[in-house]
Amino acid sequence: MALVPELAGRLRARGFSIAITAGAGQSAAFPDALYTNAAVRVTEDPVPGASVLLSVRAPGRDLVARLRPGAVTISFLPPRDSLDLIRVLRDRGITALSLDLMPRISIAQGMDALTSQSLVVGYRGALVAAERLPRFLPGFITAAGTLPPARVLVLGAGVAGLQAIATARRLGADVAAYDVRASSAEEVRSLGAEFLDLGLAPLTGAAGYARAMDTDRAARQQALLAPHVAAADAVITTAAVPGHDAPVLVTRPMVEAMRPGSVVVDLAAEAGGNVEGVRAGEEQVVGDGVLLWGGADVASQLPVHASRLYAANVVSLLSYLGPEGVRAPDLTDPIVGACCVTHAGKIVHGPTAAMVP
Repeated sequence: MALVPELAGRLRARGFSIAITAGAGQSAAFPDALYTNAAVRVTEDPVPGASVLLSVRAPGRDLVARLRPGAVTISFLPPRDSLDLIRVLRDRGITALSLDLMPRISIAQGMDALTSQSLVVGYRGALVAAERLPRFLPGFITAAGTLPPARVLVLGAGVAGLQAIATARRLGADVAAYDVRASSAEEVRSLGAEFLDLGLAPLTGAAGYARAMDTDRAARQQALLAPHVAAADAVITTAAVPGHDAPVLVTRPMVEAMRPGSVVVDLAAEAGGNVEGVRAGEEQVVGDGVLLWGGADVASQLPVHASRLYAANVVSLLSYLGPEGVRAPDLTDPIVGACCVTHAGKIVHGPTAAMVP
């Protein structure tokens, strides 16, 4: 949900009135009565006349067509994957703010929805590995013998990866991790996990994200990771490069070399996947019994806290704008200017404009 009842008061205090589609929060454990109690109007169709449309995923064309020109949308809106919709937003005169483009600056930290949802995804990924693995994660010493802890390998140590590491460690697993960014080593070790040093040069891009690698580097990295993947009971992959498909870190032969009963959880499946052949939203059995799990809309599998965190990001941005910022968005503002994709009939985000003829 883009707004939870407990945060509605913050928007009312800034001068906004709020309406929500009836039943929209039911499956996320936010029934209509909670919104009514928070002075949110519950209606079958809140879109006509709205100045601002809040959503998690980008609004569909049918919703955009019913918005008045000059209205503002706030949602995830990955430009590279949304070009047709962006044309519609432009032609309708809608101001579209994309949370995918939120700048990583101190003043915008409370609005960083990519980070908040990555926290949810990483936690869920570790739980999926624990659920699907046909063995204990922690080790045990019993009268029947000693059971060693499971070996979990996490590839990608951004927010999602670090949360997967922390969760797997809390569950008692022996955890190792790898990331192309040199700064990740200290963060991984601070969580009690082993950082794999493959002897490759780091690849750190803008705003601390990883940057894309060439094919030779990718092949060398895969070869160096192969024995670590084969030795793992569970592999969790989280690597992403903004504006690009997810890098392939694990090939199909690497998965097939794992022991029967091992589990691979690819949290980057929707972006193409870190594992060769993964399919978002599907489970596959590979080789002699290795389970490959492709994540799809993973944050929604924990809807209560995913909604609470996302709504806090949205409310922070809308409170920052205020009614006056909605009526006349200031594209010179470091936050608005960075995340605004369309405004006043134009595509104002430079890289996106270059992709749209």
